[in-house]
Amino acid sequence: MARVNHKKIKQLIAQKQKTITDRQFFVSRALAAHFEDIAAAQTRRYGYRRRVRVRIVWKPKEPDSAKTNNGLIWINAGHPSVTRHKTRQARYEQVCGMFAHELGHVLYTDFLGTQTYHRFQETGKWYPEAPALRNASDRRAETEYLELLQSDLKSQEALQYISHDILNVLEDGYIEQRMITDYPGILGANLQIMRDASFEELPTVTQMAEQEEEGSHIWMTILQCILAYMKWGKIKYGETPLTDERIQVVFSLLGDLDKALVSQDFRDRCRIANTILIRCWQYIKDFVDLCKDMAEQAAAGGGEGSTAGMVQQMLSALAGSSTEGAGETAPVPANAASDADGGAPTASARAATAQLAADTAEEQSEEESESGPAADAGEEESGAPPEQEAAAAAMEDSETEGMPMEGQAPPGASQPVSEQETGRIPLTDTDTLFAPEGGTTERDDDYKGTGYSGAASDIQRILEKVAEDSVCTELERQRTKELTELAQSISYGNIHDGVSMTVHRIAEVDDELKEQYQEVSGDLLHISKQLQKSVLQQMHDSRRGGKQTGLLMGRRLDIHALSRNDGRVFYKNALPNEIPALSVGLLLDESGSMSSCDRATYARATAIILYDFCHALGIPIMVYGHSASGGVDLYSYAEFDAIDQNDRYRLMDISARSNNRDGAALRYVAERLARRTEDVKLLMTVSDGQPADSGYYGSAAEEDLRGVKQEYQRKGILFVAAAIGNDKENIERIYGDSFLDISDLNKLPVKLAGIIKRFIRL
Repeated sequence: MARVNHKKIKQLIAQKQKTITDRQFFVSRALAAHFEDIAAAQTRRYGYRRRVRVRIVWKPKEPDSAKTNNGLIWINAGHPSVTRHKTRQARYEQVCGMFAHELGHVLYTDFLGTQTYHRFQETGKWYPEAPALRNASDRRAETEYLELLQSDLKSQEALQYISHDILNVLEDGYIEQRMITDYPGILGANLQIMRDASFEELPTVTQMAEQEEEGSHIWMTILQCILAYMKWGKIKYGETPLTDERIQVVFSLLGDLDKALVSQDFRDRCRIANTILIRCWQYIKDFVDLCKDMAEQAAAGGGEGSTAGMVQQMLSALAGSSTEGAGETAPVPANAASDADGGAPTASARAATAQLAADTAEEQSEEESESGPAADAGEEESGAPPEQEAAAAAMEDSETEGMPMEGQAPPGASQPVSEQETGRIPLTDTDTLFAPEGGTTERDDDYKGTGYSGAASDIQRILEKVAEDSVCTELERQRTKELTELAQSISYGNIHDGVSMTVHRIAEVDDELKEQYQEVSGDLLHISKQLQKSVLQQMHDSRRGGKQTGLLMGRRLDIHALSRNDGRVFYKNALPNEIPALSVGLLLDESGSMSSCDRATYARATAIILYDFCHALGIPIMVYGHSASGGVDLYSYAEFDAIDQNDRYRLMDISARSNNRDGAALRYVAERLARRTEDVKLLMTVSDGQPADSGYYGSAAEEDLRGVKQEYQRKGILFVAAAIGNDKENIERIYGDSFLDISDLNKLPVKLAGIIKRFIRL
């Protein structure tokens, strides 16, 4: 097979970039891996060790845009919220913003607390406690709520969906605020871009009020306004006056909503959700009744008569909302600056909204004083603060910023994105946190965003990776085709006539194989480094020549070493010697019998060690496995000329499979080696010495193997047959004395070093 032309590969990559569509770009594994690396970097900053997976799909008809189950972040790049943007960069910013939002759930959402809240609700109880009841109206609302919750299953499910949605709205605002504050670089900047785009599409209160006449409901308008305040700090009023009941309901909740935004205690958001259920009960109850009626009408027409389903369907129409996250973990520990709210992107907007609420309340108070008091005699007040005080207190819960952690940019600054790891902050045991005092809350009307300008270069870098992966995959498939043609062109002898040959090679290595390699390679690569150290010193000495001292035997005595007690008192003068070029072929038996006694495990470990050793020393190596199932199956794990540099990960696919027709596989690898130009060609086999296929077994099969060995020895191929434990007798019977015991991997470096030294005549 022709050598890999890396210049041609670069040309193909440049050409491929021009033809990559948005769909190919966004659903590529390279982009998902890019986000996974970002997630790993940010979650590990807080000691959150479990890797988060990212899956990006292109499903324009799918209603969901993004969601997470705390282990997988799923993003729909084909969603209209993404595709309505025309340029690839703008679409990337939207997808990155979605990713940042879902990562916020992974980092900051208390999934265990969410489960507890819903379990309490199923039993007709409040979590963590009942809301504060201001008057008789609130007490009546609580009674009706608990009665409806326990009345029938349909009502219970409907109320659960409503409370879930309220919690999700509160949580969305909280986690986005945290992400923008804690990660002002690529994550915070693109999340803010996505939020700005979503706000532009948000309907006004006037538009939503008009939709109420067409089948919507006032509760949906109120919840949409709560969502707008939680995420953007302001409401799109349209032409609706501020005295409208929808707006006034939200104004009366501003103090609670601000607390939900800044509190790191999930139970506070549970308390506020409970408060919203009570304060807005008249609207929620009417909404449930509407959904019941709609469900009954649907059932009468032959459709599904589910009240909960109707609630879910109507609430899913909220603009700017996201699918509720799911999981079974608590939030990660927060850093010292996470409580800061003074620099939050919605601070000035929330202050302005609070001022509007206070001004409106003051005007209403003046109008009431002019027309006389209009108190409700049936309402028993309990000293609750008026709306003016609630609005004025909207910003009192925000706290001052602490000093930024080492390695973090100061709040408001953008961070450049690097393709390489720039170092992470290790988890440290701490007893106290910095608690600043005397902080203030200020408005920032001139805030123009974080100023992150690296989106274009980020896309270009990922685009190059996508093109590279695509080109490498195509070239690997072409290579497999060429290898198959080569396998078919080799004459295997009469005993293998009529046997089909199939070459298998993984065209695109997935992340699972890479992670498996990282998990097991540590100790094995240490063994490889020992082997490299031993051989490198000998190679260096041989090339350098000169006086070699500390020898156990020789013709010349080193008088300066006579005091040594280890007997290394001889020396010799060696001439410089050019090391002969070496190539290595490793053939692994992958028959079913290799599954016993960890034979396949030892074979895989040997392959990892030998491949790393040869790769580090620049020795060309190919690694093949073989099995048989109606024909000979050859598995290409590593080739002499690498294309995608992922051969080390392909080694993790080595396993016990089916039968084994050793003679044909041995001849294939030997023929590949015989065509190499190196001075020394070493063929190593790892086998249990038991050829077994249909019509191919026993002494006749062993004789075939000996014949292949003798034939290719005459062509200059050097054989080493590795045996595992009790297989030594079988291997020695077939291959003679050229066998190696690899049962003890700790002794493998010494044995391999001895073989390498012997064959390259050091």
